[in-house]
Amino acid sequence: MAPAQQPTEFATYVVKDDLVLPDGYAYNVIGAWGDPVGDSRFGYNNDYLSYVEASPGQGFLSINFEYISALTWMETYQPVLGKELPFDEVKAAVEAAGEDGIDVYSLPDGNPLKAQIQEISKEALIDLGIGVISVRKAANGTWTRTNSNADRRITGISGLTDGRYLKATGPATAVFRKTSGIGYIDGLGERIIGTFNNCAGGTTPWGTMFSAEENFQDFVPEGVNADGTSMSPSKKPFFINPDGFDGLGTALGYAGNKYGWMVEVDPANPNDYGTKHTWLGRYRHEAVGIRAVAGQKLAMYSGCDRRGGHLYKFVSAGTVSDPTAKANSRLLADGMLYAAKFNPNGTGSWIALKADTPVNPDLPSQIEGGLITLPNRPDGGVMKVDNDDQIAAFKSQFKTLGDLYTGNATEKQGAILIDAHFAGNAAGATTTARPEDTMVRADGTLFIAFTSGSPSSSDGGPNKAIFQGPNGESPYEYGWIMKLREDGNDPAAMTFRWEILHVGGEPAEGGVGFANPDNFELDSRGDLWMVTDMSSDKHNRAVPSRIDSEGKPVSQSNLRGLFGNNSIWYMPLNGENAGKSFVFGYGPMDCEMTGPFTTGDLKTMFISAQHPGEIGGTRKDMAAETRSFAMMTTDGKAFMQQREVPIGSNWPAKTTNAAPRPAVVAIRRVDGGTLV
Repeated sequence: MAPAQQPTEFATYVVKDDLVLPDGYAYNVIGAWGDPVGDSRFGYNNDYLSYVEASPGQGFLSINFEYISALTWMETYQPVLGKELPFDEVKAAVEAAGEDGIDVYSLPDGNPLKAQIQEISKEALIDLGIGVISVRKAANGTWTRTNSNADRRITGISGLTDGRYLKATGPATAVFRKTSGIGYIDGLGERIIGTFNNCAGGTTPWGTMFSAEENFQDFVPEGVNADGTSMSPSKKPFFINPDGFDGLGTALGYAGNKYGWMVEVDPANPNDYGTKHTWLGRYRHEAVGIRAVAGQKLAMYSGCDRRGGHLYKFVSAGTVSDPTAKANSRLLADGMLYAAKFNPNGTGSWIALKADTPVNPDLPSQIEGGLITLPNRPDGGVMKVDNDDQIAAFKSQFKTLGDLYTGNATEKQGAILIDAHFAGNAAGATTTARPEDTMVRADGTLFIAFTSGSPSSSDGGPNKAIFQGPNGESPYEYGWIMKLREDGNDPAAMTFRWEILHVGGEPAEGGVGFANPDNFELDSRGDLWMVTDMSSDKHNRAVPSRIDSEGKPVSQSNLRGLFGNNSIWYMPLNGENAGKSFVFGYGPMDCEMTGPFTTGDLKTMFISAQHPGEIGGTRKDMAAETRSFAMMTTDGKAFMQQREVPIGSNWPAKTTNAAPRPAVVAIRRVDGGTLV
């Protein structure tokens, strides 16, 4: 649309509480929270999706269930599941406890409050983890479930009472097997109870899916001791926050060092309840990019989705023979984990996270927010460093990563992997802008979504010289999409080159038009799809003026209200439209569209709608309100928009007062053609 037309055409706008797609496209719901799956149920806040074809038109759909949107989950638990939980009693106890929360772990057995919190914790953890469902494509292009014997749930309590423990490989198992140490040990050895905070992931050429445990620090302590053992569960009290629960794991006595990993599952094997490969590191994993080339090392890329998180690469010790062979899973039991060092000139290198790697942290003055976090010795956990002089003292005291950790060689390597983010900071890995998805194209190009360049007071932020807006802005909230190429196109290369493909933000300011890029999909043609992840409380937040009440410009964070609901984008990398970006759709109210996965024939996109109604809850009697937005045309002319915004959500039922439910859908063209 020509810029001159935009103020008239967009003077008013009505937001829909629906998955909105272009004309000629439709979707059908495959599964939603509460539906039966095996001997359990479809979980909450579905995220990454993996489709592994078993035969033409049918296969296994694996689904991540990430976290609990506490207020909406509690409001809709009884209407959706038909059961009651002691929410009122526990909320009253949490409120009475104040800012310290409730140390559930230390409450005596038999305490009524402990039993109530554990009951809620178990139910919430059942709604997290991984699900596998069998699906088939019907003649009209819709997808339905076939309910095979492979359908199952791997939940946050698998193994707690049913013996379905998860397994582990790699050096951290030496720490798990310890019977004594500095900190807390759960006594289960290599056995692991459950998986949770399962965000993005990846699908291997050999037919398995990887599930990324992301914000585990909300459920168990993140920091560890020098020997890799966990902090006491008492260090993570139970809270109920507007956007989630804290301490669900510690309420049940979980050891924190067993969460924050990549989990591999074979969806076709009904007896597989997951393996955590510890060579891939423990941090706030968001996705995994897989590069398996015959005759070369296996490479696995992942990001730590935190402000100041790193980009990582695992390189196997062994070599890939057949990329489609299930034996490739064994390559993950031995290798090395590296963290990326970015240089402002578009080059970079990989730093090995091992005992003899020198300690050489970046200076706080180089980092947005002026803060870096490092392993705290001798007390364990982490410490915040906000002064450059402190870095010199730290380097003087600790020469190598091995000086920061204890144990024999294997235990020390395991402890480094358990503490990967903070070890990476100590080694000088570049702090980045919340790396979310990582995905490898067939030609070896790695695409990385950096979702936000804003810092935080707890983690710091990205390197100022690397992460800048289109006009040199730092900090820059709206995010970037980066391309990375290994030197020599070798998966095991120790150097690389990088460049920015797309920058978020308003077109008038040099951005593409999105805010906060998140999950990717590379389709069978090699083109890129992307979904955004703006914070739910920013969706359609009114912007009546770009100057606030104090006469200052409205922050980029609060300007995100201009961008409406989270959206789906198509970004061709081939043909005449290569390098352009197109909006494909947007999601229901307060929702994040996640985990897009296209079928090989490019006729279906599976996608998740996560946390509809997270802020407004259930939409009551089709409630809506009109809000004002100080918009800009694509060439920078100001105009006002009046936008009608639904309050809460009734998706996917879309009937008056229906409870919102996270759900997985299949998108198709009505005429049966390819998506693009």
